[in-house]
Amino acid sequence: MGAHASGRGRRRASTTGNRARGPRRVAGFTLIETALATVIIGVGVVAMVESQQAFIRSNLWSSHAAAGLLLANEVRARMANLPKHDPVSGLTLSEGSGGSPELHGWGPESNETELWQFDDIDDFDGITFHWAGTEGHGDGDLPGPINAFGEVVQGIAPDGSVEEIPARGWAQTVRVEKIGAFDTGTTLRPGDRELPSGSRPGRAVDEYPLRVTVEVTYEDPATAQTELVARLVWVVP
Repeated sequence: MGAHASGRGRRRASTTGNRARGPRRVAGFTLIETALATVIIGVGVVAMVESQQAFIRSNLWSSHAAAGLLLANEVRARMANLPKHDPVSGLTLSEGSGGSPELHGWGPESNETELWQFDDIDDFDGITFHWAGTEGHGDGDLPGPINAFGEVVQGIAPDGSVEEIPARGWAQTVRVEKIGAFDTGTTLRPGDRELPSGSRPGRAVDEYPLRVTVEVTYEDPATAQTELVARLVWVVP
């Protein structure tokens, strides 16, 4: 009997001792742990968004580069079967008013005001086929961009349909230069020639190769900034 009472006393004392230790800690996150987790997740989300934006920019540039090279080759195809100089009047020199030679035949002739009338390569020198270009080359531009048939390339709407307006933002600028017969890195003036000297027969003004450069640019409608997208260069012997 006494032993049982003593056991109950010890159990009560043990229970009382446990209460004295205070309430047990409830499992969970502290404020610092929560803040750190928020920072880590935030950094991860920002990195993911920036990575996605970089991918979009890279994809857009790739699309523009492909389109720019295509437009440059369209101009080259348009000029592929043309002679270097006008097939009727050619490229000639005559004595000018001051006794100096005067060049005739470089660039579009007076009756060549539209693209379909361009019948030689030097007609294209200095012309820009611009999406906002106007008829008549007096201001240095013509409607564009153009394809190999001389037609204006139409824009593509977001839904994939063909628009009735030119491809917005695109332009093709052509530069034609006379170059050295044996050194294609040397740029000459259109009227340069080589006079006969001794056993050398000389070279007429229209007997030089031409270097043609087509630069394709794109003007961003949102920022109005123009960037060079593609450049194509070839030599016509």
